[in-house]
Amino acid sequence: MEPSIEVRPVDDTLRAPVAALSVHPEQQAFVGSVSESLADVAACPGSEALALLLAGQVVGYVRIDARATALGDHPLAEGAVALRSFLIDASRQGQGLGIRALHAIQRYVAARHPGRQRILLSVNVRNAGAVRAYLRAGYVDSGELYQGGPAGPQHVLWAPLSPLNPGGTS
Repeated sequence: MEPSIEVRPVDDTLRAPVAALSVHPEQQAFVGSVSESLADVAACPGSEALALLLAGQVVGYVRIDARATALGDHPLAEGAVALRSFLIDASRQGQGLGIRALHAIQRYVAARHPGRQRILLSVNVRNAGAVRAYLRAGYVDSGELYQGGPAGPQHVLWAPLSPLNPGGTS
């Protein structure tokens, strides 16, 4: 059995390894800077920076927002937690960690935000690899495009949160 992905809030012991994460250059426009995301989390109430660990080693990062306000009045935003800045380090991509991490994030969010019904995210239409990964992890394409992204139009995807077994196993 493969080791589980652990989701942990970024604290002082995890800040440096999280800040050292990187993506391939062609992914940078879609993900942005981890350091900027960490600074933004500190300034935004309801945001949480999370480290993704495998066997104790930081392999990824995600930011969640307690409310999906970035998509404005989108109907799926009500009752949703927003997933933002998700990445697996470039050195660890292609190993199936992204899907396992997404399942672990679902379990974490369901436990941390029991009143929420779904995770909501937007992903750039040009980021085909990420779209495939989200769909393989059980996210549903709403069929709508969000036009407010800095790098162009984005698919609006969502995944249900269930306290029973969200996201399957990692």
